[in-house]
Amino acid sequence: MARHAALETFGRSGNPVFGDKFNQSQGFVGSERMTLDGTVNKTGVLLGLCFFGAIISWNIPNPLLIVGGALIGFALAMYTSFVPRNAGITAPIYAFLKGLFLGGISLVLEMQYPGIAIQAVGLTFGTLASLLFFYKSGLIKPTENYRLMIFSATFGIMILYLVNFVMNFFGAGIGFIHSNGIFGIGFSLFVVGVAALSLVLDFDFIEQGAENSLPKYMEWYGAFSLMVTLIWLYLEILRLLAKLRSR
Repeated sequence: MARHAALETFGRSGNPVFGDKFNQSQGFVGSERMTLDGTVNKTGVLLGLCFFGAIISWNIPNPLLIVGGALIGFALAMYTSFVPRNAGITAPIYAFLKGLFLGGISLVLEMQYPGIAIQAVGLTFGTLASLLFFYKSGLIKPTENYRLMIFSATFGIMILYLVNFVMNFFGAGIGFIHSNGIFGIGFSLFVVGVAALSLVLDFDFIEQGAENSLPKYMEWYGAFSLMVTLIWLYLEILRLLAKLRSR
């Protein structure tokens, strides 16, 4: 089976936790193969579950829902990245739990900065629509250099967040990550940009997966990959708006 050039690089998604699943799968035919329509439908299901979870924690604020959704959701993301065959089970649970987390966090910030949640939602989906247009029109192409740039930037951001998390236990931290100053806002803009551009890699992951006749369960995996990026993008936009509103 011929492979698209993009399939020869790492991580068909902008999420570095996702490995090369194309090399682990053989081409399938008929109803057993991955399709674009199937992936889109499953993405819609995951979005619906995420919104449902967010509505629950928005109306029933509880720290346990926020913390539990974040931690268990993260564990499920790690599991799914290594066992994509079970994505049909784990991805819906992940979406719901992350919805609980997002709803709670959004409510906390909404109480401080009224209107911030709907602004973040609008900007997230506006960015999604814009990047999809740029991708389909060919204005942005996921070349190998593009992939390397996004992967390197994403990995660097993850390391920075991890170091800051560890430093917090010792009463320290990397100040500009949470600062509302020029450097803090500039950093948030950079992270939002990386998260947004990662969507292009998710689009390509899904499109190439369908073209290469991957197994049907990869529809759930592709939808899951896109959800992870969208949730990351939403959180970073929320953080950026909070910094701007606090000035």
